[in-house]
Amino acid sequence: MIDTKHIGRQLPSTTFEAEKGRLRFFAKATGETRPEYLDEAAAKAAGYRSLPVPPTFLMAADLDAGIMFTLLDELGVPIGNILHGEQSFTYHAQVCAGDVLKVDSRIADIYHKKGGALEFIVKDSVITDRNGVKVMEARSVIVARNHKENSA
Repeated sequence: MIDTKHIGRQLPSTTFEAEKGRLRFFAKATGETRPEYLDEAAAKAAGYRSLPVPPTFLMAADLDAGIMFTLLDELGVPIGNILHGEQSFTYHAQVCAGDVLKVDSRIADIYHKKGGALEFIVKDSVITDRNGVKVMEARSVIVARNHKENSA
């Protein structure tokens, strides 16, 4: 069982720039076809400062930092046993290419179901811009299948 002493644990912060090439790649990879996500002139014509950040990009960038994978390793959760359980986002401001962002995350909860066969790790994140303005809040739930436990 994952030790609940980790509830409230602050994870290392991540800082990154929303880079145009990565934004275009992410937009294409997720099937986004609107020109403002792919062409800077179209983005500016649509009222954006630069290419807008596609939905969910910020959490994908957070995953790139590897912090959650390091945490799973520290908690003794094999990557092959995890499932994506849930994700939610609250957007507070538009983010565009060139913005430098900081992600601060903490473990909000750890709990289990089915007699420990399923364990849940809830991570809350706050993303701020270089001025400390909150641009997004996110919650993700990782489900760990525990083959050592019996289902209840």
